[in-house]
Amino acid sequence: MKTPLYEAHVALGARLAPFAGWDMPIQYAGILAEHEHTRRAASVFDICHMGELELRGPTALADLEKILTMPVAPLAVGQCRYGYLLRDDGHVLDDLTCYRLGPDHFWLVVNAGTRAQDAAWVWQHVSPATQFADLSDDIGKLDIQGPTARAATERALGVQLPDLGYFRFAEITLEGLPCLLSRTGYTGEFGYELYCPMRSVGAFWAKLLAGGELKPAGLGARDTLRLEMGYALYGHELNLDRTPAGASRGRYIQLTKDFIGKAAVAAELQQPQQVLVGLRLASKRAARNGDLVAAAGRTVGVVTSGSVAPSLGCAVALAYVEAACAAAGTRLEIPSRGAALPATVVDLPFYAGGTARKQG
Repeated sequence: MKTPLYEAHVALGARLAPFAGWDMPIQYAGILAEHEHTRRAASVFDICHMGELELRGPTALADLEKILTMPVAPLAVGQCRYGYLLRDDGHVLDDLTCYRLGPDHFWLVVNAGTRAQDAAWVWQHVSPATQFADLSDDIGKLDIQGPTARAATERALGVQLPDLGYFRFAEITLEGLPCLLSRTGYTGEFGYELYCPMRSVGAFWAKLLAGGELKPAGLGARDTLRLEMGYALYGHELNLDRTPAGASRGRYIQLTKDFIGKAAVAAELQQPQQVLVGLRLASKRAARNGDLVAAAGRTVGVVTSGSVAPSLGCAVALAYVEAACAAAGTRLEIPSRGAALPATVVDLPFYAGGTARKQG
């Protein structure tokens, strides 16, 4: 599948590759350049492949409390929250963000590769009075990320954007079109996720890039940016083989309410077998997904994501390791391609200079 921006990516010389069933831009000028521009200025990412599911009606809130791990009722209109959608056995169908657009009106923003299964699961578990719709084909999504995102976007579009706190959003009109502007993102930097009509996403993309202040960035930089922040990626840190207990250590999970998969998650939180940790490597030689993690010659875990961290000048990794090996400062090693890579458990995020929570 292709997003509406496919031809624009080709015209920009992007290197494209399959991702979750979509032909997506991996890089334009290069992953390092795009990573650095996002950290010091601002970049625009095509995220039209992600899904948006809508729930409305008098039973929508109760349904969401039942199928999501995080509390939904406390959300104010204009607020969103991250959490998990689980199977009955507690294993992760998806990680997602729930938006409250009205007292009885919600969106779930879900991953591209899990959209179909998520929609089927939600539809199966909502009440007859809840109206459910998959809006994904009609809604485009651009992520504008970086410390200068607000000023650069205002100049590019000739508008004044609303003041929004972190994980807050507003329904606004841009270019005469209804849009949703959300103070969220996946880079650790100040920025927005802009939801607009899919038919108009090309015009927004062109206008945002026209002045040259905002530059396009691909999924390669998006991955190094999120890894530096220690953010989980579905299919790596989260999947159908695990509950979210090891990754979240209880965050984004409210055990005082009933939700699908609660019993399994609660049991694992009581005595976790493996937990997700950050590993800082001694050099720029990176570990890869699937590499084993060892302590004193004994396998104690597995790497889920690894890369050079451009902002830090060394390689980092996320890995599940035995709980006894999860304390910051623990020395481990990663046997990888004929060498044993020294690694140290560190607190997350790896990169502490992000601007995501600044006011704007």
